[in-house]
Amino acid sequence: MKKKLLSVLLCMAMTSTMLAGCGSKSDDTTADTAAGTTESAGGDEEAEVYMFIASPEYADAIGELINAYKEVKPNVTINYETTQNDYPTLLKAKLNSGECPDIFSSTSGKEIGTYLDYSYNLADQPLAGAMTDAVKSVMLSGEEVHGLSIKGNYFGVLYNKALFEEAGITEFPQTFAELETACEKLSTAGYTPFTTGFAEWWVFKHCFQTYLDAAGGDDVEGLVNKFASGEAKIADYPEIYDNFFDFIDLALKYGDAKPLETDLSGEDAAFASGTVGMMLGQGAWVEADILKINPDIQIGFDGYPVNDSADNCKIIAGSDQALRVNKDSKALQPTLDFLNWWYTSDYGKSWFKDVAQVIPPITDAEAPDMEVVKQGSALESSEGTATLSITYSTDSFYQAFGEIMQSYVAGTMDKDAACEQIEAKWVELDGSDN
Repeated sequence: MKKKLLSVLLCMAMTSTMLAGCGSKSDDTTADTAAGTTESAGGDEEAEVYMFIASPEYADAIGELINAYKEVKPNVTINYETTQNDYPTLLKAKLNSGECPDIFSSTSGKEIGTYLDYSYNLADQPLAGAMTDAVKSVMLSGEEVHGLSIKGNYFGVLYNKALFEEAGITEFPQTFAELETACEKLSTAGYTPFTTGFAEWWVFKHCFQTYLDAAGGDDVEGLVNKFASGEAKIADYPEIYDNFFDFIDLALKYGDAKPLETDLSGEDAAFASGTVGMMLGQGAWVEADILKINPDIQIGFDGYPVNDSADNCKIIAGSDQALRVNKDSKALQPTLDFLNWWYTSDYGKSWFKDVAQVIPPITDAEAPDMEVVKQGSALESSEGTATLSITYSTDSFYQAFGEIMQSYVAGTMDKDAACEQIEAKWVELDGSDN
């Protein structure tokens, strides 16, 4: 399922055979919810809703969501397509050809403005009232709400507690020097310290944001804006120019044998094998898939060690992805009915915990019993969190950033050339004239 380009068309005709293939749920909760929601969801007219989003890791869970809604509104067909690596390019191609999906996705934050002309204001919808304040804060354009989220997130480093203990590492490293020592100990014990996922462009942005946060201090957004306007240079910020690239070099030294061939599914498999100490570029969203492979793995979770200050080693919390509604959709009301049902029905509320196993983006829902969620919540309470700085730039920039970093990993570009290109792409793709 998790390939560079994963396109899953689910429930196109919504026959009973396809429903079985999508993992249809027919439990009492779904049946009760269906009975109680049919009238409020609108009329019985035939409708088709086209949903084109990123995040293929949730394809199965969304398939179940679609199946449950089919019991509520049998005459509504949700045509669902998902991809990841090339999503920004493919979405723009659809928009340029006049084929805007009824539901599409983007990064939250800055990209709320990027796609504003295509996006419906959800402020008066029940789903907006159901959102947590943290999620809503990155979906706003002024007072207007232009997105909803599949999940909240924790970003950081997953590690294997059992391997750390066997290698004599008593605590997760908080400084870069401690990280180097941990890598040496894991390697000496016969384990691979890192699995990196560097085949995925977005892995680099997840790793990078902690270093960007350290460089930006109290005004990370201001620093990002300086890069986008061409005022700032990476070489002037050692947390990026030195620490981030040193971290990438360390991951290459102690990581996958073929880092540019290791994608998300490869990372999942490597970490779940019990032979890898740390998993990079990921967060709460991967735990369920890892446990499917190895239910006995002892997962730990912490931040990225940036430099010699333990204060900079913090996890990141927030909602980085927004689902948007096409304001000119020919199926606008059926689309809104579906999304409102998702965020407010009994089934929808339980879906986040029981099916997707993600941090709910809504107030009246329970969190899943997952280690990354529990440890992330504890760290957030005790240490605080760093800034979700990836939301200050567009995915178009970060896709270019990831591709530049892949060239650095391949050895076809040195650090100075990579920094020069990153600076140029920041101005080109996120500058004030774009």
